[in-house]
This record gives sequence, structure tokens and C-alpha cells, in this order.
Amino acid sequence: MAFSLNFKTAFALAAGLLVMLTAAHQAQAQQAGQVKSSHGAWSIVCDTPAGAPSEQCALMQNVIADDRPEVGLSVVVLKTADQQARILRVLAPLGVLLPSGLGLNVDGKDIGRAYFVRCFSDGCYAEVILDETLLTTLRAGTTATFIVFQTPEEGIGIPVDLSGFTDGYASLP
Repeated sequence: MAFSLNFKTAFALAAGLLVMLTAAHQAQAQQAGQVKSSHGAWSIVCDTPAGAPSEQCALMQNVIADDRPEVGLSVVVLKTADQQARILRVLAPLGVLLPSGLGLNVDGKDIGRAYFVRCFSDGCYAEVILDETLLTTLRAGTTATFIVFQTPEEGIGIPVDLSGFTDGYASLP
């Protein structure tokens, strides 16, 4: 529920941020920046965006649906440049049904949906504030399943391994 309730807050905050990391172009594409460390299924990737005064880092994982190799996601957790908020951002491929949003379930428990906030040539982005409730759920979980829709009736669940998430998040500058 926190996943969808915090969307408006996430959107307002994201609009006011000066500098944020961008997710990888596609799940198959190489990650932008340099991998600083690996934590289970997650990597900390750092880069200095154009015009930014310092390096910025994000915790990332790129995944592909088991039964649909053309459907992949980039899952990114980052702290805002001012260190005041944490954001969970997911890049889904073009062609997803936007009104249905992005579903999330952790270890079989429905967390909610987030709406897509924008699309670019590399895909469509959904993002939410990573509040303490959602952060605790992800830390305690083993598998997060993100659900994208190609039609209102056809959801595609893409599992994301949460092993290493806790250590990776703790190591995120």
C-alpha cells in the first residue's frame, strides 16, 4: 500500500531535484558509470552526471522475465543529491500499458502499484519514495516481483532477487 500511496510525494520531490542518476537504458544494456561494489544480486554503480559537483551512486539490479526475454527491468535505489530522501525507480520497456502502472509484491504479499511518471526512448519510469515501511519490507524479503502489463488482462511478473539488498543499501553513500 505504501508503494502507491507515496506516488504523489515521489513525483513532487523528483520534479524539484537538481541532479539524479539515470537508470540503465535497458536490462540488457551496460550500466552507466562504474561498478564500485557488488552485494549479492545488487551492484552499487557510481557516476558524475554532467554539471554535478560530485559523484552520485545508486544500488542497481537489471533483470529479465524468465518466460519473456524481451521484457526486462532496471531497478534502482538512490538517495537524492541533498540526502533528504530515498527513491525506488524502475525502468520498464516501451510498450507497457501505462494506466495499469507497475505492481509490486514481495514474497507473495501485494505491496501496491506505482504509476509511470514519464517515458523516454529507453523506456518508462515509475518511482516512489522509499519510505521506512517499504525499505523494511525489501530488507526482510527474498524476492520482489514487479508486474508490468501489456494488456489490462496480461500482467508479466518479473522477479528481482533481494539477496544483498540490505548490505548494498547500507553501503550506499
